[in-house]
Amino acid sequence: MNAPTITTAAAALTAAGLACGCTYAALSAQSHLFGEVLIAPRNPNEIALTYDDGPNDIVTERLLDVLARHKVRGTFFLIGRYVRERPQIVRAIAASGHLIGNHSMTHPWLAWQSSTRIREELAGCNALLEDTLGASVRYFRAPHGARRPAVLRIARELGLTPVQWNILPGDWMPITAEKIAARAVRGIKRNQQRNRASNIVLHDGGQAGLGQPRLPTVEATRLLLEKYAPQTGTKFVTIDSWARQN
Repeated sequence: MNAPTITTAAAALTAAGLACGCTYAALSAQSHLFGEVLIAPRNPNEIALTYDDGPNDIVTERLLDVLARHKVRGTFFLIGRYVRERPQIVRAIAASGHLIGNHSMTHPWLAWQSSTRIREELAGCNALLEDTLGASVRYFRAPHGARRPAVLRIARELGLTPVQWNILPGDWMPITAEKIAARAVRGIKRNQQRNRASNIVLHDGGQAGLGQPRLPTVEATRLLLEKYAPQTGTKFVTIDSWARQN
């Protein structure tokens, strides 16, 4: 292999490495390469139940009932276009004492969007939430967790703290409540071994539209609440309590 060929091959490998690194930074839930994100502190006895892609008919209301029976507050990252269509559910979430966050207007892969589109997605969802609730919104989760520096910068310019996760049970797939809960439990045990709190992503809705079948998530929530009852020494929290620790 001659020198020009070696140089070309090295350049190609370098480019491939950079591409892989950028993809990891954009999509890995726990990467801080593109900027700091809120995940979970060093408190293995705390669990945050977070729910994406709502509000969603029937499912969100049933979820609120389960959480109320166990006197637990969750964190709900809501899609703006559903907020517009179901403001009464959004108000019910807030009235039940849960924390509400921004999950963009239409759930795109923000890492691949222009800065103008990113700002439209975040600012539009913020405006709808704040008009609906009469209160400011302080937290944001990128759809799919996909971000780049511009996403994090624009979020912070809008007064939003970016939030990721460290447990993803995959409840958007057609799996049972028992499997969802079992995956979450494995993740909690892993985080406890690492002296970390657990930030669990569940879904009460879906990006495809209203009416997504998420009742297994409601049942999985009940199973988790029963397993980690107060007498176990575990505490359920909302993610704003972690932001105050940082």
